[in-house]
Amino acid sequence: MEKASEFNSLAFLFYLEIMNIGIPKEIKNQEFRVGLSPAGVHALQKDGHQTWIETNAGLGSGFTDEMYLQEGANILPTATEVYAAADLIVKVKEPLAAEYDLIKKGQIIFTYFHFAASRELTEAMLRSKAICFAYESVELSDRSLPLLIPMSEVAGRMAVQVGSYYLGKPQGGKGKMLGGVPGVQPAHVLILGGGVVGTQAAKMAAGLGANVTIMDTNLSRLRYLDEILPANVHTQFATSHAIQSHLSQVDLLIGAVLLHGTKAPQLIKKEDLRKMELGTVLVDVAVDQGGCIETCKPTTHENPVYEIDGILHYCVANMPGAVPQTSTLALTQATLPYIQLLANLGWKEASTSNEALNKGLTIYEGKLFHPGLAASFNL
Repeated sequence: MEKASEFNSLAFLFYLEIMNIGIPKEIKNQEFRVGLSPAGVHALQKDGHQTWIETNAGLGSGFTDEMYLQEGANILPTATEVYAAADLIVKVKEPLAAEYDLIKKGQIIFTYFHFAASRELTEAMLRSKAICFAYESVELSDRSLPLLIPMSEVAGRMAVQVGSYYLGKPQGGKGKMLGGVPGVQPAHVLILGGGVVGTQAAKMAAGLGANVTIMDTNLSRLRYLDEILPANVHTQFATSHAIQSHLSQVDLLIGAVLLHGTKAPQLIKKEDLRKMELGTVLVDVAVDQGGCIETCKPTTHENPVYEIDGILHYCVANMPGAVPQTSTLALTQATLPYIQLLANLGWKEASTSNEALNKGLTIYEGKLFHPGLAASFNL
C-alpha cells in the first residue's frame, strides 16, 4: 500500500505542470503584509512548483529572505524580474499604477482588487488582458467570503482600537474613554453592518465596556447577534430614521457595510456631520469598496485621519497592514488552498472545478465577468 501511494504521488507530480509563482513586495503606502509566508512556499515546493520572491518582500511581516530560501524559494532583486518570471502573481493589495505595465497578457493575478473603488484599476486590468481573481469575490455556497473573513476580523477589531485612540483629546477627539469608569457613562459606539467586521468590532467595543449599537437590514443576522453578543450590545434594524436617531449622541461610528463586489451604500451624508458633537470619530472600514460615509476618502497609515466640520475621519484603506505579522499569517492560511488549486490545475480547471474560486474570476482576456461591477461603471 505504501509503494502504491508513493507511485500515485510520483505520477501526480509527473503529470503536473510546473507553475512559476511570483511574490512581489507590496508598494502601497505603509503596507507591510506579503502575499505568501515561508510555510506557503514549502507547500508549493512540495507540489513541484517554483516560487520567485522579491528581495525583502516579507521583511515587514517578520519573514527574511533567508527564511524563504530555506524553503526552496528563489529571490529576485526587483519586481520587474518577479513579474517577468511568474505565471501566477500572488499579492495582498491591488496593483498600483507603477505595476500596470509589468503585468503580462495571460498572467494570473490573485489578490485583493476591490475593483468597485477604482475605475482606473478596472480599465488597466482589462487592457492588460490578465486573468484576475479577486480575493474579496471568492464566495462559498453559503455566501460567505473565505478570503475576506480573516482581514475583516482584523479590521473589525482594529476599528475599535484606532477609534478609541482618536477619541483622546490630544488626537482631536472628545476626550472620552470608551468604557468609562464607575460613576461615569461609557462612550456610545454605533456600528453600521452586522457582518464579520461589525461583529468583531462589537465584541471588542463591548469588551472595553462601551455602550454598543449594531445595525443591519438582515433580521436573521440581528437575531443571531442578539444571542451571541454581550448584554451591552444592542441590535437594531437599520433604517435611515434609526441611524439618524443615534447621531446626536454617538461618540464612535464604525462603517462596516459590504455589498458583494459593488460599491458600499452611503449611509452617512455630509449634512449628517452637523448632527454630531465635535470630536466624534468615524472609522469607515468600507473605504476599500468606496466607503459608506459620503465624506470618506482613502487615507494611509502615515496620515490616517482628517477633519471635516469638527468630525474626525479615519479611512485607511489597508487597516490590517498595520499589524502585518498577524494579518499575513491569517491571510495566507486562507489563500493557500486556492493558490494550490490554481498552481496544480491551471486557472481554467481550477475555476471550473471550484465554484467559490470561479466567483472570484473577475477579468479574463479583456472581458469583465462581474455583473455588479459592470453595472457600477456602466461597462
